Amino acid sequence: MSFLNSMNIVGSAMTAERFRMDVALQNMANANTTRTASGEPYRRKQVVFEERDARFSDALKNEAARVNGGGVRVKQVVESERDFIPVYDPSHPDANAEGYVMMPNVNTTEERIDLMAASNAYNANLTALSVVKSLALKALEIGK
Repeated sequence: MSFLNSMNIVGSAMTAERFRMDVALQNMANANTTRTASGEPYRRKQVVFEERDARFSDALKNEAARVNGGGVRVKQVVESERDFIPVYDPSHPDANAEGYVMMPNVNTTEERIDLMAASNAYNANLTALSVVKSLALKALEIGK
């Protein structure tokens, strides 16, 4: 495996985890948004990752597969189908006839945990990038 390919794999993982952190932060920021452009409360968003194709046979055939192969990417961002949370607040402008306001299906504790997991994965990939970088520097020292 080449150093560039290793860096590319780690870089794709760091980019994906950073996006996952952004989505978790967006969910936390909208935890109290009772009305969006669609007229309903904010729905929790989740990131779905997928593996980037990296077949060894393709890497042998062309340089593009060697440089672009491997890693992870964001496949899609899906909205949670969990029910909204009814909260009794008759003074709220979005309250229904019974006085209940439908709150977003965002659990801030769950979002904090997801944010910590994404942060830990990002840091692990940062460590891997540091190892690859030091290996590359050691390989350059061999030629001296």
